[in-house]
Amino acid sequence: MDWLTNYKIPVGKTARAVFDWMNANLGGLFDAISTALESMINAILWLLQSPHPFVIIAVFIALTWFLQRNWKVCLGVLLGFLFILNQGYWKETTQSLTLILSACVVCMGLGVPIGIAAAHRPKLYRAMVPILDLMQTLPTFVYLIPAIVFFGLGMVPGLIATVIFVLPAPIRLTHLGVSSTPQALMEAATAFGATPKQRLWKVELPYAFPQIMAGLNQTIMLSLSMVVIAALVGANGLGVPVVRALNSVNTALGFESGFIIVVVAILLDRMLRVSR
Repeated sequence: MDWLTNYKIPVGKTARAVFDWMNANLGGLFDAISTALESMINAILWLLQSPHPFVIIAVFIALTWFLQRNWKVCLGVLLGFLFILNQGYWKETTQSLTLILSACVVCMGLGVPIGIAAAHRPKLYRAMVPILDLMQTLPTFVYLIPAIVFFGLGMVPGLIATVIFVLPAPIRLTHLGVSSTPQALMEAATAFGATPKQRLWKVELPYAFPQIMAGLNQTIMLSLSMVVIAALVGANGLGVPVVRALNSVNTALGFESGFIIVVVAILLDRMLRVSR
């Protein structure tokens, strides 16, 4: 087998050369991206931490009522947030919610238009599938390395790593929703003189709305699963006490912070659950 390893394909060296070139020549672009993302993160964090916790809880309950029209779900959201306050994890929860909301803004802002374009261009989607598979299957620790190199430590590299991991979900689900619009509906809209833009906004997107909302739900759940990994690159939030508990073998702290993550996941899932 030595003859095979003697001619090793330089995958690692090539990747390193590409990243070194990008770091040397695209520093201004990365600085601009970092500044924009950091400004968005700071703005969301200020909105969540400046008001009294009960004000934020009231806003989430009102949003839940608007989306679900179910008092039982609203009561569950209230009890979940009261439990978080009781355990003393409000600051960490708002920091994790900031990362999640920022990831939602970026992923949905990119994923929905890309999914629509892919649904209208099958060849484009076929070309994208291997890239989407790579983004979701490549171990997250691998692309944490260039994220640190380009953006340093803090919330921004954690957000970048989260976006890379999460972005395929809204793209795939938006593509599924738009491409599965019944042909009869499209033909009827065309027969009534609808333009392609009108067919998109008045036929395809309303039909695909449940799938797009499912993409938002998956974006939130997958982003929440990244809070611990993001903590390894300096991102604040609920991942920090989990990492601290792991390093100190603190069972109580680990279960406490881990259970808070589960509660947040359940709350967000119930808030955004949409049925067709």
